[in-house]
Amino acid sequence: MSGVTGGSHACEGKAGGLDGPYGDEESTFAAEPPASGRGFADTWWGHAWLKALEDNALEGEPLRKGRARARAGAVGAVSVRPGRITAVVRDRDGGAHRTDVLVQELPDAEWERFLEAAVARAGHVAALLDRDLPPHLVEDAAAAGAELLPGIGDLEPRCGCGAWDHCPHSAALCYQVARILDRDPFVLLLLRGRGERRVMRELNARAAAAAGAGSPEAGPGEALGAVRDERAALGAVRADEAFAARDILPALPDPPPLPTGPGESPPLDTEAGAGADVDPATLELSAAAAASLAHRMLAAALAPDAGSSLLEESELTVRQDAVRLAAAPGASGRALVRLAAGSGRTVLELEDAVRAWRLGGAAALEALEEAWEPDPVADARARAVLAAAWADRDGPAPRAEAGGRWTVMDGGTQLRLDRRGRWWPFRREAGRWVPAGPSDEDPAAALAEVLEGGA
Repeated sequence: MSGVTGGSHACEGKAGGLDGPYGDEESTFAAEPPASGRGFADTWWGHAWLKALEDNALEGEPLRKGRARARAGAVGAVSVRPGRITAVVRDRDGGAHRTDVLVQELPDAEWERFLEAAVARAGHVAALLDRDLPPHLVEDAAAAGAELLPGIGDLEPRCGCGAWDHCPHSAALCYQVARILDRDPFVLLLLRGRGERRVMRELNARAAAAAGAGSPEAGPGEALGAVRDERAALGAVRADEAFAARDILPALPDPPPLPTGPGESPPLDTEAGAGADVDPATLELSAAAAASLAHRMLAAALAPDAGSSLLEESELTVRQDAVRLAAAPGASGRALVRLAAGSGRTVLELEDAVRAWRLGGAAALEALEEAWEPDPVADARARAVLAAAWADRDGPAPRAEAGGRWTVMDGGTQLRLDRRGRWWPFRREAGRWVPAGPSDEDPAAALAEVLEGGA
């Protein structure tokens, strides 16, 4: 399994706002699918970002390779916070690198000039209320001495591949940011040092102060409130009124199609550091496992027979849940060592348990690690099934062992009967029995692939 090499430490969704548990000082954007046949920017903002990238790069070859990597969907979830963007970028060979691009934050004096330029025109205020960052505002701010778009030297790449300048990984990340800016140009404000809610609060305060200078009774937010009133007069509808009229409104569109796979979580091992009892690698693994489970549950819920096929998983024990986490995509290294120790296994035993889990979940894990003695009725039934399965085969039937297990006479393969009446094939490797395939109600069918040299 390919690991992620670290760089400098530093679904589509966003982290909470400044009034929520995390503040609006970080946003996370889900990985994008491959983008064959289309450009990376559709808006003024995306194109302006790409121009800044090309002006900063010393060589064209890393940009070309990075553009190809981004187009192939190799950039994972992108984390954006003041002065830094972060993502894991995959190589063609399956390897991956933690990649950061540092962006110069604006000093307070330049933020002051930007806010002054924003409140100077009512059109800028109206656009900002509509979550639009108009290019004219950027031009006005630049004229006042506040440059939002990065200039030469403002983009500093740092990548786990060891490159000293822009490499294909950092270039791919920057191309992905162009897509993000197409949808949400406020991300540029966050990169330059201030999140959207903070900017809007400060803008509101300045507008209120400007209104107060002309009217002693003007209160906080009155200037922006006047803009909201003007928009309402043009036909805006309150959310509660729209909800009350839901029965006479057109039907909602069909839900979007099921994603091809679970989303990727962003890197959590950041410069902020973690507490002594928090392991970022294990936390990332837990997030990946939760995303995988959520995707399977969504797939079951959207299936045609959702009423009967909705995923129902019994509560797992600590030992079972450790294997479930270890089987999640991206599990490796320190996280596996901790999961093995926490579940009372060696790393080798955990690897065998993961192999079983991927073949059949908790039932396959039980066949690997738990022996049970069938009662006389179950034992007689199992022997009859084996005898019938081997009636047309050469050689004697498997030899009965303790714990509901039957070993084929060559000594290298084994069948294990579970409590549900299904047979699991095992192969002997390096002195231990390891899972060799999925289960089957027919013991001969379960073992056929193993005997023929299959998985």
